[in-house]
Amino acid sequence: MTRLKFPPTNLLDGAALFLDFDGTLVELAETPDAILIPEGLTPLLNRLHRNLGGRLAIVSGRSIEDLERHLPLSGVGYSGSHGLELRLPDGTGLPLSVPIGLDDVRGSVARFALRDPGLLVEDKPAGIALHFRRAPDQGEAVADFMSHLAQERGWAVQRGNMVVELRPTGATKGDALRAFMTEPGFADARPVFVGDDLTDEHGFEAAQALAGVGVLVGPERETAARYRLPSVAAVAQWLAEAAREAA
Repeated sequence: MTRLKFPPTNLLDGAALFLDFDGTLVELAETPDAILIPEGLTPLLNRLHRNLGGRLAIVSGRSIEDLERHLPLSGVGYSGSHGLELRLPDGTGLPLSVPIGLDDVRGSVARFALRDPGLLVEDKPAGIALHFRRAPDQGEAVADFMSHLAQERGWAVQRGNMVVELRPTGATKGDALRAFMTEPGFADARPVFVGDDLTDEHGFEAAQALAGVGVLVGPERETAARYRLPSVAAVAQWLAEAAREAA
């Protein structure tokens, strides 16, 4: 496995920046609502947004509504639900197609979650996630149940850090990046995607295919990213240094 280098701060010169949220901009928490937004994060992102000429988007597995609740940024692109939701920087949103049978699937997952109080169900606009961070011994059972349900319904399974999500087949974070890169404000830039989870690999691959790069956050692993930052704190420091240099 090739050891990844620390990204240079000038990597963002002329770039379009795509940032994951959980595990990248904020530390992971036991539940999605238990996260703490670092002091200074919103002003830092606003500064980067200005320095990059508006070429900044948050790309997350959370819904756009949830992202905006934590990061009330103006003029920034958002993609939620692993690429199923997309809102352009000018506020234009693409319609979300809710899959048939979503309520029934949510009911099945909710009933399964009753087996352990540590299991947490997270409803999403076009899918559902089951977190087991507070019940790690249930991880294998959760994965088996969700995989079986996905196969039964013809849905996709999206595995993350102590979470398994069911979602319609189709869009990924890489698709979201590609969609943003067709917009006039982004089209001539070099995409840089920063993320920590396996779900971010699609973003790394899409960035690389468009002559850009991925930046992995966290421990070394097999990845399509070219650079690595060791922690959420390192991401904040790197972004702050890049913003100062650009200014």
